[in-house]
Amino acid sequence: MDLHTAASIVPLLGWAVHGGILTRRLACARRDPLTGLHTRAGWTARTEHLIRRQPNAAVLLVDLDDFKTLNDTHGHAAGDAALVATADRLRAWCGHNGTAGRLGGDEFVAVIRDLAAADLDVLTAALHRPLPYDGTFLPLAASVGVCPVAELTVPLLTDALAAADSAMYATKGRTRRGSRTTR
Repeated sequence: MDLHTAASIVPLLGWAVHGGILTRRLACARRDPLTGLHTRAGWTARTEHLIRRQPNAAVLLVDLDDFKTLNDTHGHAAGDAALVATADRLRAWCGHNGTAGRLGGDEFVAVIRDLAAADLDVLTAALHRPLPYDGTFLPLAASVGVCPVAELTVPLLTDALAAADSAMYATKGRTRRGSRTTR
């Protein structure tokens, strides 16, 4: 190989390596380091694509109940274990029918291709199953809000998340600001 060809190839190799490193960093930034679920950015990109193409899709918002109490009583390592278990249970429930993500804290999201093919009772049971931890069982519970995309006038993710959020707080029995609703 002559010097001129080598001088042309070296910068291209450098750019290829640099591109690979950036691609890997971007992939890492789109995954939550604790749970391995998609972060908001990674989940949003996948979900927007899916809800435009799947008329039977649904967006779910999952919030752990009494997570602060669990953390305060059993410690942050137990809280982390609860987050990982919730992520694993949500991921397993979604399977090939959807994608799960973690918005942050104790809030999770999922999108499924076909709500009719999904058993929400199975998800609720899984999210309420106690977690074996350090010789004891941690109580786990979660509230789930669901928004069938077909119920939206225009299938926009922001609207689906807002509707799922309202549904989730309705299952908790309170408004978004925390006051109890009257029934």
